[in-house]
Amino acid sequence: MPDLTAAHPVYQQEFTKPDGRPLTLYGLRPIEVTSEIPSPSPEAVDARPVMRWHPLRGEWVMYAAHRMGRTFLPPPEYNPLAPTSDPAHPTELPRGNYDLAVFANRFPSLTLNAPKPPPGTAHTRAGTGACEVVVFSQNADGRLSDLSDARMSLLLSVWADRTSRFAAGGIIKSVLAFENRGMEVGVTLQHPHGQIYAYDHLPPVATRMLEMAQQHHTESGNAWITDFVAVERDAGERIVHDEGAALSIVPPFARYTYETWILPTRPVSLLSELNDEERDAFGRVLKDALLRLDALFGVRMPYLLTVHQAPLDAAHPEFPLHIELYPYLRAPGRMKYLAGTEQGAGEFANDKFPEVAAAELRAVSLENV
Repeated sequence: MPDLTAAHPVYQQEFTKPDGRPLTLYGLRPIEVTSEIPSPSPEAVDARPVMRWHPLRGEWVMYAAHRMGRTFLPPPEYNPLAPTSDPAHPTELPRGNYDLAVFANRFPSLTLNAPKPPPGTAHTRAGTGACEVVVFSQNADGRLSDLSDARMSLLLSVWADRTSRFAAGGIIKSVLAFENRGMEVGVTLQHPHGQIYAYDHLPPVATRMLEMAQQHHTESGNAWITDFVAVERDAGERIVHDEGAALSIVPPFARYTYETWILPTRPVSLLSELNDEERDAFGRVLKDALLRLDALFGVRMPYLLTVHQAPLDAAHPEFPLHIELYPYLRAPGRMKYLAGTEQGAGEFANDKFPEVAAAELRAVSLENV
């Protein structure tokens, strides 16, 4: 059914794979499926994820032994994220007319029905949560930034829809959508796609962000994002692209050399709270940021993209919705590797001031990217 209140109507249709996993197809036009709903195997993977508590860091560690057998750099003729072309070798997706697809990860790190693990010396519990795959396009050679403006807006709506679904279940407390791109960052499937991790607890990064945002609100009386946008617009030197309702910036505290944030310019805590104008602007700014990273050195920039939304356990209006992009090239042909200070102490060392990085990103030409 389409959402007729959106600027771009969103159509969606749900299916069940042969191995029991759910599949949802999304489109800007009515969904049309022209083949059977496939699965690489008719048998479900026996997933038994476990969580163990790290007593000195105060955080959970996920264990999922079944993931050792997941698909790893398959040959181009077998792309599990492409629509099935040979019924004898099924993939994850059917043929048909649709724009984006979401399905439960065949090799999840967390599951909603994770069994209780046997007791051990460590504080152990079931790995409760969910993991989904979001396929951005049927084009195996494309990029996220190749999506049209309307499809970028659709992706934001899809991320919002998945978050709302998890919130309605009452178990999930935090949702992180992300994309890894490039073999340099460990990508095992080249087809343009991202993932969603849904946690039954609040992970460390979200916990700290919420604490600091609440502290800022208490001390200043304003939402952090309101003050941040005002200060950065006044300074101007770190803003990369400003669309009014959304902007991109190399933040003054950037840890990666060309780290870029995409933010709405009013306080919003969840993607579902964006209005049509804001969602469209947010999508355009995200696309612009990705294109600039590819144009910077004339290669496809390896990166990690993370979508930060408020916890789902209650209303948290202080939490700033935003996207963080961590590019892994610090110069042409030079990777950013996490060294001793980053890994051991948790404090990053950056080789370039954000003002300089932002100026370089603003200066790139987006023609023929």
